[in-house]
Amino acid sequence: MYRMAMLAMCTSDTNLDIAKCVMLCVVHDLAEAHVGDITPHEGISKEEKKRLEAEAMHNFVHDMLHNSPAAQRVEQLWQEYENGETNEARFVKDLDRLEMGVQALEYERDRGTPSLQAFFESGIPHIRHPEVQAWGRDILEERKRTFPESS
Repeated sequence: MYRMAMLAMCTSDTNLDIAKCVMLCVVHDLAEAHVGDITPHEGISKEEKKRLEAEAMHNFVHDMLHNSPAAQRVEQLWQEYENGETNEARFVKDLDRLEMGVQALEYERDRGTPSLQAFFESGIPHIRHPEVQAWGRDILEERKRTFPESS
């Protein structure tokens, strides 16, 4: 989330509300902090994942933060990200996809983790924002330079 927020601040896209993008980056995985990072390989349906995350957000907003104005703002931002209906939410989703590739490259390079090709394939090719697409190409190029056998 921190790296995504920093990347949001680096964009040259003047049509985006950067402050909102940074806030979306901060809250986008808040429910995941409670339920964990549920991957498709765990056999949990998308509907169940959404339900678990919505329940976690409800608990966070209503039980922990007592539905305060700040809690309502967090919930609204999280819902905006989940719905993906604004340019900012779609941009942050693309940053999330990019960040997954960055993290996979770091794991391969720094930890010696065997090929994490699935992480690259499930994220970077689905990026829609032109600037983030360029950043994604840079990540893939770095991976090719680092691991020529993976290309």
